[in-house]
Parts: sequence; structure tokens; C-alpha cells
Amino acid sequence: MKFDYDVVVVGGGIVGGSVAFHLAEAGRSILVVDRAFPASGTSGATQSWVWVHTKSPPFYGEFNHLSAMMYPDFEKRLGADIEYQRTGGISLLFTPGEVEKARELVERQRAVGIDVSLLTREEILSLEPAVSPDVLGATYSPADGNVNSLRLVFAVMRANQARGVTYWTYTAVTGMELTDGGVQVHTERGSVTARQVAICGGPWAPELGAMLGIRIPVRPVRGQVLVTEPLAPLIRHTMVGMRQAVNGEMLIGFSYEEVGYDKGNSLAPMLEGARLAQRMVPALAAAHVVRCFSGLRAMPQDGLPILGPVPGKPGVFVAALHSGFTLAPLVGTLMAEVMCGEEPSVPMEPYSITRFG
Repeated sequence: MKFDYDVVVVGGGIVGGSVAFHLAEAGRSILVVDRAFPASGTSGATQSWVWVHTKSPPFYGEFNHLSAMMYPDFEKRLGADIEYQRTGGISLLFTPGEVEKARELVERQRAVGIDVSLLTREEILSLEPAVSPDVLGATYSPADGNVNSLRLVFAVMRANQARGVTYWTYTAVTGMELTDGGVQVHTERGSVTARQVAICGGPWAPELGAMLGIRIPVRPVRGQVLVTEPLAPLIRHTMVGMRQAVNGEMLIGFSYEEVGYDKGNSLAPMLEGARLAQRMVPALAAAHVVRCFSGLRAMPQDGLPILGPVPGKPGVFVAALHSGFTLAPLVGTLMAEVMCGEEPSVPMEPYSITRFG
């Protein structure tokens, strides 16, 4: 039968955008459908770390490391300033128990080729003088960094449109069904047919999967972020819980809340985040918070990405994961490879949906 598109990508955030980008580079005709607008959901409500060194198990840390190393080339291909910075990443340690666990982490990560070091108190204070003198040490990796989430999502969207990708925004998908050799996607704007569909709906992946009788075990986990006024340079590295943006703002967030799809802000987690930030960097006690926001992480049942084809559902593919900004370059590459019938350049078996039965 004749298809309207080679691929419909459901979800226009950083994951769906990257999948569309790599497929467009491979010459596929693509429609991206988004229930709102790219970056209006998870991809626009994040600290947007490119984070590697504390990811576990080690094979998943290695997976993140591979993706982080792809960022300079990804940025070049997009042809835009996305404020990507490989700042190096730090996780501060305040108790002897944390130090002992950090020793084990360093050993595990080094075994798979990730450059992670355990710093002494003197070493971390030399790197980051604003850190609390109560610190006992820190883990450090030069692989970590951050990116401007909005700049990146919109750079991907512009690059996709320049390559012929069509976007239907503010358009909800209302149903999907398998057809002869493809998939029919029903939307508020009308129905289209495609050879393949890629479900990249983040926290809403379970709702989309259910339309095709697929169980995608992902749940929303809320995170709240405080944003300060622009400050003079205070910290140079990306730290667990905070980073300083190019414009001087501090982005601070520690919360991990199981509250369903509630994207509201609540006082207690914000106060706790402010307390933890001041413990880490005492000078932040004098900073003014100018705004706050919340986002929903797309958290798979076991924490690991769900990637690739769905057995028994020809033409249906899933990319559902947390750490979308870290993993966007690699996930987009791998999804495009398997959707074009190629052998993936990195093994994807650990991330197959089949592991859930």
C-alpha cells in the first residue's frame, strides 16, 4: 500500500527530535506529532545535564559515556549554539559512608573505561573554593557537562525542518492500529499511514503503547528546580543537585517525587533543595530565587532505557527513557539504525522491551 510517510514519530521532545533527526539524515520521510509543542513537557523542564559518572550498572554508565562523547559532533551537525559545556562533573561526599561507596563506584566505572576519580577534601576545595569546608571529598569525571535544553530542542527542530521533517504541534494522537505492512496513526488533525511508528512520548509512553496493546512500563517522577538571579561565577563544574548556567543563574534541584502527572510546585521539596544547596555551597544563602519549575521524568520500571522494536508488532518502535539529554545523540543514532534495518553500532539487547515479559 502507499504510505503518507516512512515514519511517524510520536513526541517532539529531545528524544523524539533526535530520532527524527537521524532518520532524516538517512533519507526517510518523517512526521513528528506532538500533543503540545517541543520543549513544553519534560524536555523543557530540566537541569539538562549531560551526565555520566554516577550512572549504574557499569554497562549503563558506559552507554551514557558513549553518548556524551558524541555531543561535539552532534552540535556541529545541528549547526547551532546549544551552550554545550563539558564542565566536568562532581558529586560531593559529606560522610565516611559516602566516601566508602564512592571508592567502589570509582573502581566499577574505571573497569568499563569511564574516567572517574576520588578527590580528597583539599583537592575538591582547590577545584571549587565555594564548596563547604565540611566536605570530606568528591567523585569527579571530566566526561560530565550540561547543555541549554531549550536551545537544543529548538535547534533539533529547525534542523529537522530543514531536512524536510513535518511537524504537527498541538495535535494529540487519539489512536493507532497496525495496517497492511505499516501503522495507521489517528490524530486530532486527521489520520496518516506510515511504514513505522516511533513512540517517544516520555511519561505518556504507556498511554500511547496501550493504543497498540503494548505495555510500556514507564512512570512519571516529578523533579522541582529552583532558579536564582544571575550570580557572579561561583561554581565551575556541574554538581549533583546544581549547576551554574552560562548567564550566571544557578539551577538547583534534588527532588524525586512519586506524585503521578502532577506538575505543580510544592513548598517542602523546594525548601529542602535550598537547604541542601546551602550545605554544599554556603554562599548560596545570600542568593535570591527568582522562579521555580517542575518537570516529569520518564522513569522506566528498572531505570534503564526501553529502546528498539516491539516483537509481534511489526513497524512499531519505542524509545522511552530518563536522561534524555545525556542519551539523545546515541539513542537517535541507534534507533535510526535499527529502523533502517541495520545492525546497531552498540548492542541494544539490555534495553529491549522484551525484558519485561
